[in-house]
Amino acid sequence: MYVLGIETSCDETAAAVVEDGALVLSNIVSSQVDLHRKWGGIVPEIASRAHMENIMPVLNEALSVSGKGLHDMGAIAVTIGPGLIGALLVGVSAAKALAYSANIPLVGVNHIEGHMGAALLEASDISMPFVMLVVSGGHTHLYYVRGFRDYEKLGQTRDDAAGEAYDKVAKLMGLPYPGGPVIDRLAGEYGHAPANGGPKFPRAYLEAGSLDFSFSGLKTAVLNYVRGREMSDETVGLVCREFQDAAVEVLVKKSVRAVKNKNAGTLVVAGGVASNSALRSALLIASREDGFRLVIPRPEFCTDNAAMVAASGYRLFKMGATAGLDLNPQANLPMEKMKAGG
Repeated sequence: MYVLGIETSCDETAAAVVEDGALVLSNIVSSQVDLHRKWGGIVPEIASRAHMENIMPVLNEALSVSGKGLHDMGAIAVTIGPGLIGALLVGVSAAKALAYSANIPLVGVNHIEGHMGAALLEASDISMPFVMLVVSGGHTHLYYVRGFRDYEKLGQTRDDAAGEAYDKVAKLMGLPYPGGPVIDRLAGEYGHAPANGGPKFPRAYLEAGSLDFSFSGLKTAVLNYVRGREMSDETVGLVCREFQDAAVEVLVKKSVRAVKNKNAGTLVVAGGVASNSALRSALLIASREDGFRLVIPRPEFCTDNAAMVAASGYRLFKMGATAGLDLNPQANLPMEKMKAGG
């Protein structure tokens, strides 16, 4: 069964064709990074306009590359939230128009459910339940996944998402947007700060046993350190390294705590920040030390894409979670509130 996936929740216009929830026949992504770079972040109206311009060319390319036509599709899966409401509307409107014109079933997918689909593309043999860490520019959550549409939220950020913190810290030091890849690269070029010098930033663990996250204090610590300081290339590199160490340490320790609390055998990691080399390395070490399975998608499936939406949409379709043409996106759409029947 072929599923056409559509993703427009933020600043990527994406479409993909996936067979049986596992084989990616096409995965087309039109990024808007260059449009938003001059502003240092995503401008919602610019994002929506770009989606309107790109949606049909991206859809046509996805079908063309797959070698399939619209009428070959068994379902159309589309991200319905969370995300920027104007951006979501473009994708949902396109999906409904295609579903209506070709009489194809429609499936609404939560964006975080989509990231779960990315892990299934990486390892289709994942057994549920498992713990999932979602880390991106807009999300930092821990979930216990018993099955599709059976989610328990274990923790979430109380302020900035991890990717958002990376972008803000990069901006403080005059580094280009998006900040995550730049900080990851610069951090890798410098060892730990010397014992008698260099920055030392806090690790926010919050209350004892908490699985929530907080990155605002870490961001403020960086601001206080760089303010009024002459920032040589070495200093910038050491700040990047210490900031990344602080952020990764908390992400890893809380994820491991969640796995142990739930006696789970698997940790799934998803979202754009899952591409971060330090996070991937630290989680791999933790998985070996604590004896759980670690599943992290390839970098191209970590960032927003439509193959992940199609993969999750296939499984939702199989369990009967289809939608009508009255389907509407929601900017705030908690994954744990998704209903099993639609």
